[in-house]
Amino acid sequence: MSHSSPPVRSDRGVFTRATTVLTTGDTLVHDWYVADGEPEFVLRTADAVEAAGLLPRLDAVLADGPGWHRRATDAVVTRFGDGDPEPAELDDAAHDLVLVTVEVHPGGEVVLHFDDSCGQHFVDGRWPAVRFDETGAVVDVTVEA
Repeated sequence: MSHSSPPVRSDRGVFTRATTVLTTGDTLVHDWYVADGEPEFVLRTADAVEAAGLLPRLDAVLADGPGWHRRATDAVVTRFGDGDPEPAELDDAAHDLVLVTVEVHPGGEVVLHFDDSCGQHFVDGRWPAVRFDETGAVVDVTVEA
């Protein structure tokens, strides 16, 4: 399969259309741009111009990375805990949940995906995702597989 999409370049790296090579040898081209790294950055669009337009939102999120991380991990504990969380629970989650992917969607929504570094909070193969609206407010916390 031949597919050509222009890369999107930024200070965060070179974003290219995400692909998966199937066991048949065919390549599946996804409808988003990705830049490898830790964390991985995802621009949820198949359009290079729109992807470039999402970069300022990504930069804004990363400019206060620790703040976004803490609000997200606090939301995970609040969502899946019993009652009001204790400060120690919030601190443990902030330490144990490692940010692996930052997704930016058209419209300004952001999704942060985490790995459970100690295996104490989520079953292997599952991870929490925290969705923020365009204002930065948490709108959903889910477990992904």
